[in-house]
Amino acid sequence: MELRTGVSKQDIREQIWDYMESRNLADFPRPVHHRIPNFKGSYLACQNIRDLEVFARTREVKVDPDKPLEGIRLLALQSKKTLLVPTPRLRTGLFNKITPPPGATKDVLRKCATSQGVRNYSTPVGLDSRVLVDLVVVGSVAVSEKGWRIGKGEGYADLEYAMMVSMGAVGPETPVVTIVHDCQVIDIPEALLEDHDLTVDYILTPTRVIATGCERPKPTGILWSKISREVMGKIPVLQSLRHREKQAGKDVTLRDEPRRLLGASSQQPAHLSAVRGPRDPPLPEPCPAQGEDGPTGTVCVGNLPRDARVSELKRALRELGAAPQRLTWQGPRGRALLHYQAPASAQQAVSRLQGLRLGAATVTVALARRQRASDLPGGRVQEPQPDCRPAVADL
Repeated sequence: MELRTGVSKQDIREQIWDYMESRNLADFPRPVHHRIPNFKGSYLACQNIRDLEVFARTREVKVDPDKPLEGIRLLALQSKKTLLVPTPRLRTGLFNKITPPPGATKDVLRKCATSQGVRNYSTPVGLDSRVLVDLVVVGSVAVSEKGWRIGKGEGYADLEYAMMVSMGAVGPETPVVTIVHDCQVIDIPEALLEDHDLTVDYILTPTRVIATGCERPKPTGILWSKISREVMGKIPVLQSLRHREKQAGKDVTLRDEPRRLLGASSQQPAHLSAVRGPRDPPLPEPCPAQGEDGPTGTVCVGNLPRDARVSELKRALRELGAAPQRLTWQGPRGRALLHYQAPASAQQAVSRLQGLRLGAATVTVALARRQRASDLPGGRVQEPQPDCRPAVADL
C-alpha cells in the first residue's frame, strides 16, 4: 500500500484502517478504526515467533493485551515462560503476571491468553519486584521494514516501555517484536519519528519474518516533558516513578507545569519542616494489619527512615495525588497515619503509594486496623482509629 505525500501519523493510521476495512482484512472487533487491528491470519503470524532464537531463550516475556497478540501469549504459556501483560490502562500498576492454575489443559491456557485470562488468572507485579524482561511484544497499526512503528495514537506502548526502562526491567539490548498484517508494513517517513517513539527489531506477518536491523535508539526513559498533569492523574504508578526520579535528582517537570528557575531554592517553608523524629529513635514499628471489622479510612505508612521529616512525606503525598484530610505523625515509631474521608479514598491512596521511597528506605503502606470495642477501655465503642496517641499535623 502506497502512502500519500506529506502525511502525518494520523493520516497513516486512517489509511491503514480504511484499507483493511474496505478489503475485509480483519476479524472481530470491527471496525478496526482506533484499534490495533485484529487482522485475519494473526494466529499464523504469531506462530512465526517460534523461528526466532530470541524467543527460544526468553524466560520472561511482556506481551501487550491486543487481540492479534493472543497467539503469542498462548505460545509463551505453553512454553512455560513467565508471561507479563500491562495492567489495563495502567490504572493500578505496570505489570500483571498471568499464572495458569496447576495442571491447566490447553483449553484453559487458551482462556488464560485472552482478556478474560488477564482478569481471572493474573496478579499485579509491584514496582520493587525484580522483573527482567527478555522480550517485548507490541501491537502496531503500521510499521516499516526499518523498524519504525506507529501505534493507535494513545501512546501506551511507548509509555510502558519507557516505564520499564525507568524501573530497570529492560535495557537497550532487549528485543522488541511486533505482529502485523502484510499490508501494515509500509514506508514511514523518518521525519515523523519522535524521541519517545518505540522502534522494533522484528516484524512477524502471516508470510514473513523481518529482522529490521534498526539502529535508531529506543527510548532511554520517561520523557516527563511530554506528559501532562491530566495523564499523571490517571496513572498512579507513573506518579510513583516520577517521585523516585525526582529524588534521584532528575528533571521531572511536566509538559504543562512551570519549570523551576535555576538556583531557585527547593527548601520548604519552616512551618512545614518543623516536625521531625528524634535523632536516634527506636526501630520502626510495623503498621497494624487491617482487621476483620472491615476497611477504614486510615492508611498506615511504615518503615519511615530515622531522619524522615513530615514535610518530605507531605510533599510526596501531594505529588502522588494522595494528600489526606489530616496526617498523624509518629516519627519516633517510624510511621505516620493518613486519615481520609472514605475507605475508597484510603484504598486508592494505598495503590498510589506502592513503591514510595523516602531517603534510602521503601516505606510500607497498608490500611490501618479497626479497633474492636473490646480493645477499648470499658468496652465502649469509638470511631475506628489505630492504637496511638500522637500529635496531629494538618496538611
